Amino acid sequence: MIVIVDYGMGNLRSVQKAFEHVGHAATVTDDPNRLAEASKVVLPGVGAFADAMQELRERGLVAPLLDSIESGKPFLGICLGLQILFDVSYEDGRHEGLGVLRGEVVRFDAPQGVKVPHMGWNQIAIRRRPPILEGIEDGCHFYFVHSYYVVPTEPEVVATETDYAGTFTSMVWREHLYATQFHPEKSQAHGLRLLKNFAELG
Repeated sequence: MIVIVDYGMGNLRSVQKAFEHVGHAATVTDDPNRLAEASKVVLPGVGAFADAMQELRERGLVAPLLDSIESGKPFLGICLGLQILFDVSYEDGRHEGLGVLRGEVVRFDAPQGVKVPHMGWNQIAIRRRPPILEGIEDGCHFYFVHSYYVVPTEPEVVATETDYAGTFTSMVWREHLYATQFHPEKSQAHGLRLLKNFAELG
């Protein structure tokens, strides 16, 4: 069972519909017990880092999320769901994340004429090829909407990079944990292929 974590932030139904489109049912829930029962967990998110962490704490989802990741079941973070895996974000102050991955979340320091947020289609450059990028070529386009990006302390977790006002990490991968800054559910054929690959991980 694929579980999409509902903590009140993000386009959960569009992620669910994308999985259904590639032939895999997914359940949207904020029930910690359902997370424990899941075979795969997806953590999407749109909005502010501090609000996301507050919602996860208030709904009692922090410990179940960490347990899920530590258990070794496949885990996919999307956009804000990538960022909150890291130690700290500097979005509107300094805020602690889940600390699953070492590193920080910082705002684009864009030169004049470069718009923030980074919004629209952009290419990924594959540095390490995780299983969920099977059949997806280097340099293909995915859809982004974000003003902040992750800076991993451990370069070995970087799976893809993207160029916008400089190079930033657009996907991380460590063992069974995958997380993307881009939105696969909004990225048409390539995004659907990524979600299908994730759903069919052994």
